[in-house]
Amino acid sequence: MNTSRTLATAARVLRQLRHDPRSLALMLVVPVLMLVLLRYVFDGSPRTFNSIGASLLGIFPLITMFLITSIATLRERTSGTLERLLAMPLGKADLIAGYALAFGSLAVLQSALATGTALWLLGLDVIGSPWLLLLVALLDALLGTALGLFVSAFAASEFQAVQFMPAVIFPQLLLCGLFAPRDTMQPVLEGISNVLPMSYAVDGMTEVLTHPDLTAAFVRDALVVAGCALLVLGLGAATLRRRTP
Repeated sequence: MNTSRTLATAARVLRQLRHDPRSLALMLVVPVLMLVLLRYVFDGSPRTFNSIGASLLGIFPLITMFLITSIATLRERTSGTLERLLAMPLGKADLIAGYALAFGSLAVLQSALATGTALWLLGLDVIGSPWLLLLVALLDALLGTALGLFVSAFAASEFQAVQFMPAVIFPQLLLCGLFAPRDTMQPVLEGISNVLPMSYAVDGMTEVLTHPDLTAAFVRDALVVAGCALLVLGLGAATLRRRTP
């Protein structure tokens, strides 16, 4: 992997996103607005917001980064941009790393805005360190980026890219433990939830919410989410082809 080529790819993607205010608003503003809405939906029950707010702090960035990354990458594929780039002396690793770096930079900003809003404006009460909360939110956003890069290879249009959301995101959302403890689910569903990365993201947020210090369970959860993101990025690189189908 060539550092200069990776940085050049990331800079090109960021320049394109700078001229797409709707995508920027979806990435940076919508997660914050959703948290604000959630806070006032439970205005009469702040304890409910505390119990689920931390989990959604990780889920919202994952969903938005999945949508933006899948659609933006699909545009590159269908327009022939990726084919032209791969015809140049640019390796797959350079390309995937460049995209991941560009969207990852926005993920850092997105996670910082959402975490800051939840903690200091909406009064989310966590026992653990806010930095650990930010870390999990960032890992979730990077996982959403990786999933978006991967599924863009299997969509022929932006509408199809959005259609992957029920298949990729919704099952994880239902089984992650947000709506019911995973150990109370039907055993088959509990087993499935144990291999889904969003389950570990929610568990990691719960660890920060309930423990004042860094725990072994939190480290495990963070490593699983990070490992899944790296694995999916590798799978995304495998979907790149020199010729557009």
